[in-house]
Amino acid sequence: QVQLVDSGGGLVQAGGSLRLSCAASGRTFNPYFMTWFRQAPGKEREFVATINWSAGSSIYRDSVRGRFTIFRGDAKNTVYLQMNSLQPEDTAIYYCAATNSGGYYFRESYEYWGQGTQVTVSS
Repeated sequence: QVQLVDSGGGLVQAGGSLRLSCAASGRTFNPYFMTWFRQAPGKEREFVATINWSAGSSIYRDSVRGRFTIFRGDAKNTVYLQMNSLQPEDTAIYYCAATNSGGYYFRESYEYWGQGTQVTVSS
């Protein structure tokens, strides 16, 4: 059983930055995609960014492209989300997730989830 632990959320002013972390553990861990989702109050959980674990290529939601960067850490079981130029509309609980399937955009494709970390951006 794979365990994901995400962290790094907090309260920042608009224009500020945060770096989220996700550490995976388990007897075997070799996902197809590692992904960040987010869920704001009263809204559906939505895709933010993903990285193909073997190729290292990444894909972003339109509204965060150019502001957020997903990347693997030095440890092979760690992924980060660097968030710059944060805006109030980025306020949400952020979740890391892993899937061994080819899908990445839909939350239903993911077998493993972190517990979530709160990001709050004030005006």
